[in-house]
Amino acid sequence: MKKWAMAILVLAMLAVLAACGAEEEATDSQTADAQTTEAETMTVTHELGETEVPKNPEKVVVFDFGILDTLDQLSVESVAGVAQGNIPTYLEKYEDTEKYENIGTLKEADFEAIHAMDPDLIIISGRQAEMYSEFSEIAPTIHLGVDTTDYMSSFTTNMETVGEIFGKEAEVEEELTAINEQIEGVKEKTSTSDEKGLIVLANEGKVSAYGAASRFGIIHDVFGVKQADEGIEASTHGQSITYEYILDTNPDVMFVVDRNAAVGNEASAKDSLENELVQKTNAYQNDNIIYLDPDYWYLSGGGLQSVSEMVNAIESAF
Repeated sequence: MKKWAMAILVLAMLAVLAACGAEEEATDSQTADAQTTEAETMTVTHELGETEVPKNPEKVVVFDFGILDTLDQLSVESVAGVAQGNIPTYLEKYEDTEKYENIGTLKEADFEAIHAMDPDLIIISGRQAEMYSEFSEIAPTIHLGVDTTDYMSSFTTNMETVGEIFGKEAEVEEELTAINEQIEGVKEKTSTSDEKGLIVLANEGKVSAYGAASRFGIIHDVFGVKQADEGIEASTHGQSITYEYILDTNPDVMFVVDRNAAVGNEASAKDSLENELVQKTNAYQNDNIIYLDPDYWYLSGGGLQSVSEMVNAIESAF
């Protein structure tokens, strides 16, 4: 009887220990699940505030073409909605509205379509900033526009944020390293050159000049091209100028962004820009009028592909 009692007691103790172990294992599992859930989100600090966003979101709405450029370069497949109209030609696959939801234009969002999509994340930039609160009511929304007064720092932060959200940190680091090496190569050339540059935006016969810390100021601020006129006012739409001003400034190199080409108009900036006055400048006479690709410079600046192409364009001028 004593042996049987002892056996029963041992079995009972084993049962209690097993139950405790199972309970502890369940608790550990719940803790792990909680930690996993916590790790699947991150807080993004951006120009318009702080937003908790899901990592590896499955359905993303993108308004900024620079970010679309980056997601495309990183082979991110979760883009579900894209602003239509004037999509850069190298990103034309996103014009397929059977695959990518039409969410409106850069300035006029289709909130009904976006709401029906039930996206996991919305990415905007400057043109949509005023609609931030409306977007935030639908899904987590982040502003990833580039700060032109601190271009590379802003660009780098945006790229690292995208990399962390989509689990592409290593790929982003590799891309940024390559771009920075490109930039150093350009700066070696511009630093030893005495040529001074002028940046102009041509739009239906009218011209505006851009200097340092402006929309296209990366040419001076980052790539090191000396300014033909250091007094150009920094503004979003540039400083309105005349062709007489271009002749008086007499740049050695002129960088031209053709807005007409960017928005699909047939008129060419070259026809009106290279007139009798401009033909007297050093830039024209030395064949140094550089027409920058509006896809990269006007439509999708701030992307991994576009910034790399920007570097190439300036390097070719020197």
